[in-house]
Amino acid sequence: MPTDWYEISNQLIRIRVAARGAELKELFHLTHQLSYLWSGDPAFWGKTSPVLFPIVGTLKNNQYSWQNKTYSLPRHGFAREKNFKLVSQSSDTLLFQLQEDAETLQVYPFPFQLSIRYQLVEASLQVTYLVENTGISPLLFSLGAHPAFALPIEPALSYTDYYLEFSESENAPIYPLTADALIAPEPKPFFNQTQQLPLRPELFYGDALVFKNLQSNKITLATHTGKRALDFHFPNTPYFGIWSARNAQFICLEPWQGIADHATASGKLEEKDGICTLLPGAEFSTKWSVTLR
Repeated sequence: MPTDWYEISNQLIRIRVAARGAELKELFHLTHQLSYLWSGDPAFWGKTSPVLFPIVGTLKNNQYSWQNKTYSLPRHGFAREKNFKLVSQSSDTLLFQLQEDAETLQVYPFPFQLSIRYQLVEASLQVTYLVENTGISPLLFSLGAHPAFALPIEPALSYTDYYLEFSESENAPIYPLTADALIAPEPKPFFNQTQQLPLRPELFYGDALVFKNLQSNKITLATHTGKRALDFHFPNTPYFGIWSARNAQFICLEPWQGIADHATASGKLEEKDGICTLLPGAEFSTKWSVTLR
């Protein structure tokens, strides 16, 4: 295990988290002796569970304007490439923090503190994010999770043996992405009072499936032919992405507080779809959890 990774475990599961990006690197069931997280094979996609901050998705022309000045940010922002500080560790909890520095202020002129807590509760991992405005002016941001779960979970099975089971019947359209990874002008029908989505690689040949305002707050990744599954909980999430790299052996379930720019976006940060605003001294918290079965 690399020296900048941190590990906690209980009687059922073990996790490992890297300081870089405070990124979850392993989610392992000790009883089943199975890894539920993608391996991070760089031949397909080298990440495993990046944190998306201070934007989610892509900016139009990879830039935005704030107070008559133009800034540039890469897709999903910079947090996933920054080294977080481990501020506390116990037998079942890891807490990481990231604050602004001279480098971030060049591309994102806001003081902030982003905290990420990983906590084990029996066979569940609970992940909580806390954004604090440590400045004297409003803080504008977006925030998202991007965990990639292994498919198949059980080696004897295949990708197409699996399906997603939504906790509610869904009728939501998808918001297609353009060639520039921006939100296309018009949504397209997708669900039709549906609760199950069979998984196949071709679903993601056109990039992620992007939704607004799903009715569900839980998605189960399961199979009709195997024994192992997981339940993914995501309360109070206005946007959601489902994605896999082309023909890769994983599925990303992505609860977002924010979304990529629309193709017609003005570029002004305060007008960006899904932008969150915090007054000085205020806090914003969101979370997701996964239970291994």
